[in-house]
Amino acid sequence: MTFFSLPHVAGNCLRRVRELCLPFVLAGALVSSPALAWDAEAFSVHGFGTLGVTRTSSDDVEFVRDISQPRGARSHWSGRTDSVFGLQASWRIRPELEAVVQGVTRYRYDRTFKPEIAWAYLKYDPTPALSMRLGRLGTEFFMLADSRLVGYSYLTVRPPGDYFWYLPFYSVNGADATLTVPLGEDVLRGKLYYGISDGKIPLADRQWDIDGSPLMGTYLEYQSGPWLVRGSYANIRFNSNLPIARDFYGLAPGVMTTTEARAALDYLRTDDTRSHYYSFGLVYDSGPWQFQLMLNSIDQGSRAFESSRAGYVLAGYRIDSVTPYVGYSHVDSTRRTSPVHPAVARVQADSRAQQETVILGARWDVMRNLAIKAQWDAIRGDTSSIFPYRRERDDWNGRLDVFSLTMDFIF
Repeated sequence: MTFFSLPHVAGNCLRRVRELCLPFVLAGALVSSPALAWDAEAFSVHGFGTLGVTRTSSDDVEFVRDISQPRGARSHWSGRTDSVFGLQASWRIRPELEAVVQGVTRYRYDRTFKPEIAWAYLKYDPTPALSMRLGRLGTEFFMLADSRLVGYSYLTVRPPGDYFWYLPFYSVNGADATLTVPLGEDVLRGKLYYGISDGKIPLADRQWDIDGSPLMGTYLEYQSGPWLVRGSYANIRFNSNLPIARDFYGLAPGVMTTTEARAALDYLRTDDTRSHYYSFGLVYDSGPWQFQLMLNSIDQGSRAFESSRAGYVLAGYRIDSVTPYVGYSHVDSTRRTSPVHPAVARVQADSRAQQETVILGARWDVMRNLAIKAQWDAIRGDTSSIFPYRRERDDWNGRLDVFSLTMDFIF
């Protein structure tokens, strides 16, 4: 796709918008009918979206937004990496009870833009201090993670990849409870959540089905004026193995025996293993200044994946309607060694990440609820750093420049 095919990209996105909008238009017509006019004010529909194009400086790898995407961008402009559209309908049933449904269309694990339900929950606020939700919820493994698809809410084109790549979990079926305690003019807030994942993660030409994997987490945050600080913890227990059995049993005789294949698969088992996510976040937003500092540590329970440490710092300064920003991120995973077989080491190497990224960009708030962004990501890594890129080639040297243009909006 070339830069001059932007109308084609926009046309595809608009077709997805129409597909997603229809149920909400019908619902809006229903609640606005005379028979239900008494509660029309309690019903609202809002939306968000991003029309974006991305290209890179290399054809040796495909750049993806995170590991939920099976294909990515190379040296030609692509509209699938960052383009997304969503609609959210809210119904205030009673002052303390609200129903929320959010649908989105984006590039998915199955290589389609098929619309999906991201949120569908009931929210109950028995007191001003306590809020509880039940249903399909967004995940909050890291600070700002629950709004990753709402590009308008981010200063950058997309959440910094070195930090957020490891989160393919966007929705969970479960419940959460949030307690808010005022401390003078400051606020202390804590949340507990539990749920069951029903997602799929693309792996080469297959998909790893993690449906039924339980996850849980908690965070504690403190807000004082323009400062917000949060510490969080989450974990997920996978209930299935990677879809790699046929690869090992299919190795030519003399390369791996059946006994060796069984030993390798047992060594790389993911079923009933638990991954732990620890994070710390600091945000400052006041006047023209915006600042973010994020750190995380991911400990993988399975020997199929490398554990990692990552972080980023981001700063922006608003000048009239334009906010230039600069950032730096880094990720480093802990190399694993396999005593079983060289084929096992190749599987483990797929989760290897050792790189740093310099982010330069600008956000132009053209009008209320509409922003245009341009960004350059200068990625410099080790040649072994292939996570989470797609279709890497043998001559990959770890260096990649990513250029992005987006138009973000909310309504």
